[in-house]
Amino acid sequence: MYRRTMGFIRGIGAGVIAGVAISAMGGRMMRQNRRFRRNANKAVHAVNGMLDNVTSMFR
Repeated sequence: MYRRTMGFIRGIGAGVIAGVAISAMGGRMMRQNRRFRRNANKAVHAVNGMLDNVTSMFR
């Protein structure tokens, strides 16, 4: 049981480290590249619209 728990904790740690690294790179790209910002904004709006559609289906 100890090994399974430690593997789980290591996986969470690796995910957190990867998330921090990706957010640091994304932040740098957002400041420097206007086209990247525009595409990221479009992607966020598309995901938001999709989630709105899914939530409205369950009402």
